[in-house]
Amino acid sequence: MFCMAWGFFYTHDRKKYLIRMYLFGFGMAFIDIICNNIITDPIALISNNIFVTLFLVGVIIWLIEIAKTDKKKGFLYIILFLACQVLSSILCIVAAHTFPINGIYGFVGAITANLIFNEGSFIFVFLGVLIYFNRINRQNLILAYGLFTLGFMALEWSMSPQLTALLFSNYQWMMIAALPLMLVYNGQKGKGFKYFFYFFYPIHIVILFFIGNYFF
Repeated sequence: MFCMAWGFFYTHDRKKYLIRMYLFGFGMAFIDIICNNIITDPIALISNNIFVTLFLVGVIIWLIEIAKTDKKKGFLYIILFLACQVLSSILCIVAAHTFPINGIYGFVGAITANLIFNEGSFIFVFLGVLIYFNRINRQNLILAYGLFTLGFMALEWSMSPQLTALLFSNYQWMMIAALPLMLVYNGQKGKGFKYFFYFFYPIHIVILFFIGNYFF
């Protein structure tokens, strides 16, 4: 999320950036649904597709920035975006009740860029937007990221109020450990390995999926 926030800020062409993110999300959706159905009764399904989540973060950031400079245009774009989300959600629900395919809702959610049916859902899309608009001021970033993590931890505790659950199953709150790394970033572009991570992400997800289903 943090890297995407800065990458989206520095990119020379936001349109191409978002198209690329969507296309990789589209490809990851096919990988997910193939893996989820190639094994009979998989122990765990792949629901990972961070590309779609990051795509949505970028779209919402862009909409907000358009609205800041042109309220009328921004308002119309936001209404259109929300209308698309309603239609997308309906399609996801209908698909899940129509086709007996593992992970179909995630597949439809990915190709329609749905705010709910994506990795992390709307909560982590919100986190990405939050990081973007607080990335420059370190104090604001600490406060925003810290409060988000605390709130998410409280949500996890409410679902399973046990210390063991927080340590071994509902451990997403541990993302607070990434904050120090964010704070030492100097705001400069690093070495250009972007396509390495575009391909590393799906490859390592698939490897872990088969290891998890065949060896555990």
